[in-house]
Amino acid sequence: MNWLTTRRHFALMIAPALLIYSLYMIYPILYSLYYSFTDYDGVSATTFSGLDNYRHMAADPVFWTSLRNTGVILGIALLLLIPLGFLLAVLLSGRVRGSGALRALVFAPAIVAPILVGLIWIFILDPQIGLVNAFLLAIGVPAHPQWIGGPTLSPYSIAFVYLWQQIGFVLTIFYAGIRMLPRDVLEAAGLDGATRLQQLRYIQIPMLRETFGIVTALVVTGVFKVFELVFALTGGGPVHLSEVMVSYMYHITFTTQQYGYGMALAVVVFVVGALASGATFLGNRRREKQS
Repeated sequence: MNWLTTRRHFALMIAPALLIYSLYMIYPILYSLYYSFTDYDGVSATTFSGLDNYRHMAADPVFWTSLRNTGVILGIALLLLIPLGFLLAVLLSGRVRGSGALRALVFAPAIVAPILVGLIWIFILDPQIGLVNAFLLAIGVPAHPQWIGGPTLSPYSIAFVYLWQQIGFVLTIFYAGIRMLPRDVLEAAGLDGATRLQQLRYIQIPMLRETFGIVTALVVTGVFKVFELVFALTGGGPVHLSEVMVSYMYHITFTTQQYGYGMALAVVVFVVGALASGATFLGNRRREKQS
């Protein structure tokens, strides 16, 4: 097996994967970067326009609205999705009757296509035909909040639906991490008089720091890929008030045929997502070194 340790054979081993990654990841990124400096519309000849697309983006109020909505979804996901997923994993990792069925039930939405999840929640949150407003009316509440399709609540409703779909996925990762913890450490702490809360705070959470980092990175990158939920629930409306960055990029590129501006938006989505992921990674590394 010594031949595996040579650089030549190592390069041969990774070459196929590197080639596929370059074709499907690196090349599209460079392709988008090039067209972001043009005014290409998909029909006429490509004309270099420099930074015009980025200047237009800086003055585009819909872009800033989409950025704010993406930030709302990200904030809610970080504040609620990760803690709730961890607490559910802790509860279901104990000796609870039917815990396996409960885990399967919570995980079920994660395997449903996001576009179908959006269609399901239309019948729950729609202001006119939704079950929520029908229930409020049945109990005598006259107000009909515009959970989706309104100017204010749409990003929060999208964040809630995203949380509902992804919490089972987060729970599964935390559950796997909890099950891998050494049982003898927890048993020794119990014999020393540590309560379940103390074990959770001083043993389980510190030992799951790497798992928290992985989940945080997955949640951050997942939020920047939210598209189908927005497309199904609101279509970005009304008047683009519920757009997120990816849905607005899709609208500009494939609805208005402004490919150059759409590629500029794609580049910004990539950069913002990469910076957020990088900040998460560096924060996790710093906490690991401090511990």
